Amino acid sequence: MSGTKLSKMKIGTLAFTLFIVISCNSRDAKSMQASVVSMESNSVSEHYELIKPPSKIEGLLILFGGFSETAIEIKREFSIHEMAMENGIAVMLMNFNRKLWLKEQEKIDLTKILVEAMASSDISTPNIFMGGSSSGGNVSLLLANYLIESDSPIKPKGVFIVDSPVDLLELYNCSKKNVERKFSEVSVRESERTIATFDAFFGKPENGIEKYELFSPFIYSESRVVNLRFLKDVHVRMYTEPDTVWWKENRMNEYEDMNAFYIQKLAVQLKEEFNPDNVELIETKNRGQRSNGYRHPHSWSIVDKEDLIKWILTLSGSWSGKNDLKINYEK
Repeated sequence: MSGTKLSKMKIGTLAFTLFIVISCNSRDAKSMQASVVSMESNSVSEHYELIKPPSKIEGLLILFGGFSETAIEIKREFSIHEMAMENGIAVMLMNFNRKLWLKEQEKIDLTKILVEAMASSDISTPNIFMGGSSSGGNVSLLLANYLIESDSPIKPKGVFIVDSPVDLLELYNCSKKNVERKFSEVSVRESERTIATFDAFFGKPENGIEKYELFSPFIYSESRVVNLRFLKDVHVRMYTEPDTVWWKENRMNEYEDMNAFYIQKLAVQLKEEFNPDNVELIETKNRGQRSNGYRHPHSWSIVDKEDLIKWILTLSGSWSGKNDLKINYEK
């Protein structure tokens, strides 16, 4: 489904929950070309919207949304672009979605889109950061790992995730629990689709977990982070809001069923294998809320935007900790 079609979908039909339905359809390289139409400081293509600051560019922030989330919806749920522009950071909002993992060709195609977008928009900064909410966080981790590993000119300095389902094997297991509980209609429906999709692509876990190991960012039961091994020198932030009360009341999920549990385990694993100073686990309280006012811990809003901008500027070498962050409160 193209970004144009997805942008017409009502936000109410999108379920940014713990369990996400995905489409495994590949896009060929030709369809992933990034033809750009310039609009003042913005560039818009089928695959992204790029917002450039009017002054010197200190860095580039690439954002991937959750399931079915397009550039327009990322901008609505996570309006960081205004603050970013005032501090010299360009923002690229991606339309790429419906993915919990990446095939090799998808990594190649996404890399080509990013390289061409930066070239056509005259962005040459080495300060590249990427992150995503939910499934977009998985994409960010896996793509950043590929960019570091490959001969791509894009080498991210930092990557962050927002309550992402980093362990696909456990996502499958939790989906089975959801179906058995039959507590939440939304959760049951999504879990049934997740199981069907995973069975078709990965196979049933009882028949072997090799494909899960090949594509999942993290396998907790195996203490496996091999798919992130090239991020050892990259700064990694993991945001999550472990609201056990909300998940219990609304989905009948225990802590071990939540993304927060596996994100915490991933943080421990990365600190053991990578530079621990580069790995941050940020657990929030009572921040999760959608743009429509609906309380939900699985939301972009758990991220402190001002703190994220400071993080980017610090790693870019343009934040001393003493200068003021530029914020236009009238916007």
